[in-house]
Amino acid sequence: MTEAILLVGGKGTRLRPLTVHTPKPMVPAAGVPFLTHQLARARAAGVEHIVLATSYLAEVFEPYFGDGSALGLHLEYVTEEEPLGTGGAIRNVASRLHSGPDDPVLIFNGDILTGLDIRALVDTHESTGADISLHLTKVTDPRAYGLVPTDDTGRVLAFLEKPQTPEEIVTDQINAGAYVFRRSVIDTIPQGRPVSVERETFPDLLSAGAHLQGMVDSTYWLDLGTPAAFVRGSADLVLGRAPSPAVPGRCGDRLVLPTATVAADAKLSGGTVVGEGAFVAEGARVFGSTILPGAVIEPGAVITDSLIGTRARVGERSVLTGTVIGDGAIIGPDNELRDGARIWCDAQIPAGAVRFSSDQ
Repeated sequence: MTEAILLVGGKGTRLRPLTVHTPKPMVPAAGVPFLTHQLARARAAGVEHIVLATSYLAEVFEPYFGDGSALGLHLEYVTEEEPLGTGGAIRNVASRLHSGPDDPVLIFNGDILTGLDIRALVDTHESTGADISLHLTKVTDPRAYGLVPTDDTGRVLAFLEKPQTPEEIVTDQINAGAYVFRRSVIDTIPQGRPVSVERETFPDLLSAGAHLQGMVDSTYWLDLGTPAAFVRGSADLVLGRAPSPAVPGRCGDRLVLPTATVAADAKLSGGTVVGEGAFVAEGARVFGSTILPGAVIEPGAVITDSLIGTRARVGERSVLTGTVIGDGAIIGPDNELRDGARIWCDAQIPAGAVRFSSDQ
């Protein structure tokens, strides 16, 4: 297997304001764009040619990754003028594939951090003679996902999108967002219109008697669709809980990029990342958070499970928990921001303007 398609066209609306200026796959996780981790893991599994299906802020990808040679890959880019959904995006890039009709083509969603054994998924696909093979994982609460029940041999029985009632929850196996397609199956997807593989392609193929195979792989898996999940995924990469050959340094409690500056008495822990050119001042404490390039954390600030955008500034003694600060935003001294707060790009919060406790 030498080919893959990476679906990186989504707008990342659940991640805003992180994605106002940056497409979701290009937001840094553990010091490099998240997409770098996916590309590196695909290469480690033997993939050589990858087509990136782009749409939102498509112009950002190629200047960064070029032809892929720095990663040992051959990369191509195809841009959707209008969003086509997962199936439409796959069909839209089919002309760039070199595989024969029966060859396997690996397909990844661009927002999943996983320890999936890619070679095992391809081996399962080939040994079972499947038309499509799906990576499945088990979750405790499957209501936000698509359920995929299988028989004793792993053959897929149905696709149940986002069940809500207890009766609908017939399995804890969910579609984990990585597939192997028989190349010829890609050509059966309708062209030039939006298509969802989850809601249209897979159910239609199942109804037509196609062989869809599931492989349960319960290694690390995380959907990075929300700010809290993205911050956690980055920390897990730094801590070594999530595997990636692309982390730019040793796994450990912190990752400080070469041009960042951290005061001697500042405390960093929990998989914190301090990006290029960022500054963490004396007495600051940062746990499990991502400080993007050029951001400034002033003396005495306390930041937990948060993401601080590029060139943003957090003022002295401000306390941030579970917060996302957009690029260029300024949080004045003595503010408190709690779980779920999102400060938009270039916004300014005056000193002591937002609090959850007394200022004394």
